[in-house]
Amino acid sequence: MELQTLRALKIIRILQKVSKNMAEPMIHTIIKEYGRDPFLILISCLLSLRARDKVTLPICRTLFKLAKTPEEFLKIPLLELEQIVYPIGFYKKKAKLLHAISQIIIDEFNGRVPSDEKSLLSIKGVGRKTANLVLAEAFNKSAICVDTHVHKISNKIGLINTKTPYESELSLQKILPKKYWSEWNKLLVIWGQNNRLIMPIVEKYKIL
Repeated sequence: MELQTLRALKIIRILQKVSKNMAEPMIHTIIKEYGRDPFLILISCLLSLRARDKVTLPICRTLFKLAKTPEEFLKIPLLELEQIVYPIGFYKKKAKLLHAISQIIIDEFNGRVPSDEKSLLSIKGVGRKTANLVLAEAFNKSAICVDTHVHKISNKIGLINTKTPYESELSLQKILPKKYWSEWNKLLVIWGQNNRLIMPIVEKYKIL
C-alpha cells in the first residue's frame, strides 16, 4: 500500500475518533430524518450550494412538509417557493432551479432521480459535486464528492497537489480505497465546519 494511502487511512481514523460528538454534515441529518430518498437528497444538495448547513436544514424541513416528490414540488407556486428559500440567498435562481429539475425528472426520467453519473450530469444545474454526493449517499455508490472543504484541506495537508476540484477528485480516487470515498467527504466537511475544534487535534497528531 502506497505511503499516501497509509497516511490517508491514519487521518481517517483520527478524524473519526475526534469528530464523534461534532455535528454531521446536513445531508446525513436529512438521511436520518427522511431516509435515502434520492429526490430529497438531490434537492437538499442543490439548496446547500453556497449556503451554510444551519441555514439550509430548516428550509429543507419546511419544504419537505409541503412536498416530497417532483410532482408535489411543481404544485408549489414559484412565488411561494421563493419565499421559503429566501434566507439561503440566490433564492429566485434556486426556486426556478427546483421547479426546472422537478420537471426534467418527470419528463426524462419517469419521475425518478437517475442513479448513474452521466444521467445526473445531463440535468442542467447538477454539477459533479452534487452528482457524486447523490450517487454516494442516495445510491450507496463509490463516488467522491469534492466540495471546497475537501479540495482545500486535501491539498493543505499535502495529500494531493491539485488546482481544481475535478483534479482533486481524480487524485483522491487513486489514493483512497473506494470504501472510504464517501467517508472522506464527510470527515473533511466536519473539519471545515469545526475548524477551531479540529486544529488542536491536527497539530497534536501532526496531520499537517
